[in-house]
Amino acid sequence: MQKQSAFDPPYAAAPTASGTGWMRYASPAVFYPLAGRLIPFLAVAAALFACAGLYVGLVVAPSDSQQGEVYRILFIHVAAAWMSMFLYLVMALYAALGLVFNTRLSFMMMRALAPTGALFTFLTLWTGALWGKPTWGTWWVWDARLTSELILLFLYLGFMALQSATDDAQRADRGGAILLLAGVVNVPIIYFSVQWWSTLHQGASINLTSAPSMARIMIAAMLLMVAAFWLYGAATALARVRGLIAQREPGALRRHGKEAR
Repeated sequence: MQKQSAFDPPYAAAPTASGTGWMRYASPAVFYPLAGRLIPFLAVAAALFACAGLYVGLVVAPSDSQQGEVYRILFIHVAAAWMSMFLYLVMALYAALGLVFNTRLSFMMMRALAPTGALFTFLTLWTGALWGKPTWGTWWVWDARLTSELILLFLYLGFMALQSATDDAQRADRGGAILLLAGVVNVPIIYFSVQWWSTLHQGASINLTSAPSMARIMIAAMLLMVAAFWLYGAATALARVRGLIAQREPGALRRHGKEAR
């Protein structure tokens, strides 16, 4: 049973379903059933998009003229890399909202996203190594982008370790939020590293300022995988946040259930 600190009444207060429109879902007890309804749809959609993306990327898309078949790893690698950075930014946004507005759900979503973000970061590094061995002749180089992506993995792992280091949920939430906000500077370093420094890592194949350097079918496969990973990340985050809500506020869930009946 976790102890609640006496100096922070707003955080420890029971959730309410006050508010109108979407604002009422800021209450963990109100958000809980909504998350439960969304999870099956997100999970099924993630599986469908993943199957479509893998089929297009592995079967339909032609071989690359320079890299041959090994380039197909990039359909997973690039999508995972984008999600590793995107989820960290989303976590940092929830951290800022939690610190500024003291919203319980923001801190819970921050926690719920971390394992998936760490998974995508590890997947990025692993698939990058699989691609780098036949392309560069080595599994790993201390390239600016690879090194900054490795730092991102350490930030995810450090955040999760900090959450587990204490039974005081409030202290863990605030300490983790500060760590996330401090680590945000690493995300633009990852993205712009190939422009700022001379690196082995190739530049972006898709950007907003110029035409893509890939065939349309390759871009389609990559975007399908990005959608699949995004849907998977949303489904897993909602499943974890439901667990956190049930753990932290079981009484509020029971009260809300009685009111709904």
